[in-house]
Amino acid sequence: MSAVAVDPRLARAFRFYETTVGKKVIMAATGLILFGFVIAHLLGNLQIFLGDPQILADYAHKLRAIPALLWAARITLLLAVLLHIWAAVQLARLKIDARPVSYRKRRAVGSTYASRTMYWSGPIIAAFVIYHLMHFTWGTALPGFQELRPHENVVLGFRSVPASLVYIAAMVLLGLHLHHGLWSMFQTLGVSHPRYTPALKRFAAAIALFIALGNISIPVAVMAGLIR
Repeated sequence: MSAVAVDPRLARAFRFYETTVGKKVIMAATGLILFGFVIAHLLGNLQIFLGDPQILADYAHKLRAIPALLWAARITLLLAVLLHIWAAVQLARLKIDARPVSYRKRRAVGSTYASRTMYWSGPIIAAFVIYHLMHFTWGTALPGFQELRPHENVVLGFRSVPASLVYIAAMVLLGLHLHHGLWSMFQTLGVSHPRYTPALKRFAAAIALFIALGNISIPVAVMAGLIR
């Protein structure tokens, strides 16, 4: 007779994940990884305002200089996205199971618009990311796409008003998602205290606004002819 030995630490980790707190911690940790990527991605893209197309071309080449590092980053981001979505789906299911009968008349008390849109803004942003990859990374959704010429691709892509409007709408949703997500992350990871809670809320709102407006500024500048 044989038995499969289970590492007690692994068993505890699985039991912790099965709790609501465990799922929220997974969401917070993966959200932090994705937030770091969003910031880095924005700062890289804002180089387009420097005016020289070669700057973004050199940046694109540098990102691909070490293939092993690039693929490690891609795999990490993919795992973070999948875990983030999986934890969100499970938390939503737990919420539904806790109240199988919906309210006859629902009234928002103590919640914000950003918090109430989290469960549907997330899937829309995920769909937008796929479109974004098809548009500017793979080039399948951008006729005239040039490999490793991001400046030219961005100008070509955002000359299309419908494409620019899609980006702007997606960035508004991303800002709302980040606003509540950052604040929730602070709470889940224990970075909260009545003394500095208002400051943390202002920080979450400010950084979400910076990311949204920073990304929106690029298609607006292209449509206005400021980036050629």
